[in-house]
Amino acid sequence: MGTLELLALLLLAAAAWFLWGNLKTREMANAAIRGACESNGLLFLDDTVGLSSVWPVRNEEGHAVLRWVYGFEYSDTGHNRRKGAVTLIGGTVTALNVGDRSVNA
Repeated sequence: MGTLELLALLLLAAAAWFLWGNLKTREMANAAIRGACESNGLLFLDDTVGLSSVWPVRNEEGHAVLRWVYGFEYSDTGHNRRKGAVTLIGGTVTALNVGDRSVNA
């Protein structure tokens, strides 16, 4: 196997790892938002999140992990759409912002 083939294989593996991580964290974000909206009397619109950003950061133990930020829309009256965001660091929900306030995830 040549260098070019090895590089292509490594890139493919990295892309697969990234996509798998995105799917896992996306499901965690959806679950956290569903629970938070339900407990706060809000409607989670479209029942899904959209990836806003991914950045490498250090967690509390100092390990390099990815910080995933997802955006979503919710309604407090049923007649409007408001924007919110959820942040996950290393597979843990660290912030869930609904409008100008934070809610319990």
